[in-house]
Amino acid sequence: MSLPRTVVFDLDGTLVDTAPDLIAALNFVLDREGLPPVPLRAARNMIGAGARKLIERGLELEGRATSTDDIDRLTRDFVDYYGAHIAVESRPFEGLEAALDDLEAQGCRFAVCTNKLEWLSKRLLDELGLSGRFAAICGADTFGVSKPDPVILQQTVARAGGDIGATIMVGDAGPDVGVARRAGVPVIGVEFGYTDVPIAQLKPDRLIGHMRELPAAVDGLSGRFTGLTV
Repeated sequence: MSLPRTVVFDLDGTLVDTAPDLIAALNFVLDREGLPPVPLRAARNMIGAGARKLIERGLELEGRATSTDDIDRLTRDFVDYYGAHIAVESRPFEGLEAALDDLEAQGCRFAVCTNKLEWLSKRLLDELGLSGRFAAICGADTFGVSKPDPVILQQTVARAGGDIGATIMVGDAGPDVGVARRAGVPVIGVEFGYTDVPIAQLKPDRLIGHMRELPAAVDGLSGRFTGLTV
């Protein structure tokens, strides 16, 4: 069977349901500013553009105008708290490890390309016992660019020892579809993640509602890699 040699995943909302711990960290810094907590359900779709943007969105909900210096301070506080409480409630999405086992058995390698900071990404995956599954784990600070800039995906694949011409991206939101399109890579969208625009509206090449569907979705795109075998 011809399959892509590298499957690259977004992290938050794609591999791991991180919303409970991310919103707990957001509410920690909001509470210190005398602001009410943001309900988890309302805040899930605020995730995905990094800690700084999450804080900005949380403040916007309360109509709070904040200086750049204040955002810098709050971001540092957020990262410190989140780093110490990174896997309290965060868990891999159901079916993830079985899907990885299936794809790995067919020769695929895996990487993570996220707008989360690299060290936080590695710590989270370490805590969940998943780090060893990935040939590369790259974040917004790894190469100095964030999704949807194609450089972050191209360099992630290179670090994983893969070929951008034999790669599939898997993600839950606009930055994931955008980075894939700009890098010329097919993309699978997951419907269970965090996005303010429904992933179906972004028209990924394949759409899945559960991780058990991932191997078939990857297989369905394998025709794009004619001549590349694993």
